Formats: sequence, structure tokens, C-alpha cells
Amino acid sequence: MTQLVLHDYFRSSASYRVRIALNLKELDYERVEVSLIAGEQRSDAYLELNAQGFVPMLVADGEPIIQSMAIIDWLDRAFPEPRLIPEAAMPRAVALAQAQVIASDIHPLNNLRVLKYLTKDLGLNEQTKDRWIARWIAEGFEALEAMAGDGTYLGGDAPGIADCCLVPQMYNARRFEVPLDDYPRLVAIDTACMELGAFQKAHPDAVKPA
Repeated sequence: MTQLVLHDYFRSSASYRVRIALNLKELDYERVEVSLIAGEQRSDAYLELNAQGFVPMLVADGEPIIQSMAIIDWLDRAFPEPRLIPEAAMPRAVALAQAQVIASDIHPLNNLRVLKYLTKDLGLNEQTKDRWIARWIAEGFEALEAMAGDGTYLGGDAPGIADCCLVPQMYNARRFEVPLDDYPRLVAIDTACMELGAFQKAHPDAVKPA
């Protein structure tokens, strides 16, 4: 058995994606909490393994893998069932496009280091920061709503990589009180996902430090 150690932060949406993927594949793994608030991701020991100093990082039999999308892709190749990224060319492209709306377009603009820069370095107040967050979530969700299709999940009849990305972003949207009335398909898909144990066990409230 491959020994898996996930270095993550309970509220990191990129880490949340990987926890969902690990749970969907029913893999045993050890969690190591890396507090972004305390700056533990910038420690010398962590930077030796992950020069970028981000979470998540999955260590597989001593080999570190960084970046949530790369981790999920590795998991799909190392543990093929259930598949999270389709093998066929067109379904694969669709799934990755849906996932990247969140992972490439929404999340990078709203992650912790960007928000800190906006408030501490550029002097934005909390109200303006919240407007920034809501703008990029709304723009991405508008596109993703149109891309959602008719399946129970973004992945169709079973959750896939796009659902692993959607659920954490819906959590963030609610956390920052972004209205979701214009995205009924995304709300329905998120609800369907959260009925599954794999998603419930990955939720920040289920893994947050005591």
C-alpha cells in the first residue's frame, strides 16, 4: 500500500478538493495541518519539500506532489477507480474546462495571499475586499452554470474533478455571503454532492483543529 500524507489547511479550498478526491477513492491517508494563518507553510522544513510554500502537498511514499490539480491527476493514475477525470478526449476536455473555471479563474484571485495583499499592501477596506471576492465568484459561476449540463453532478452520473472543485468554491461563496440565487444548477449539484460521505468527511468543519 502506498503511504499517503496530506499536508493541508482545513479551510484551504485547494486542500478541500484533494480531501474530496482521496475520500471518493476511499484511500487512507494521514493529515498534517499546516496553519496558513500562523505562516507554517513558510517554515524551512516545509519549504524543503515544497519550494512554493503552498498547500496542499501530498507526500506519496516519501515523494512530494504539489498543486491540487496535479495531485488529483496523480491520484487518478495511481488509483484509477473511481475515475475523476474521464479518459475519452472530449469528456476529459469538458471536465477539465469546468474544473479550471474554478481552479484557474476564480480561486487564484480570491486566495488568502491575494486578499492579504489587497488589504495590507494596497489598503483596501473589508467592504471593498468583499466586493472583489464576490465579483470573481459571480463571473466564474455565471459561466459554470451555463456549462453544468443536466447530470446529477458536474461529472454526470458520478462526481468527478469538477465537483471536487465546485463544492469548496460553494463553501467559500457562502462564507463570504455571495448570493447564489442565479445559479440553481450549481446549488443543486452542490446539494447532491454534500449528500455523499466523501464530501461530508472532507468539509472544513469535519477536519478543523480542535
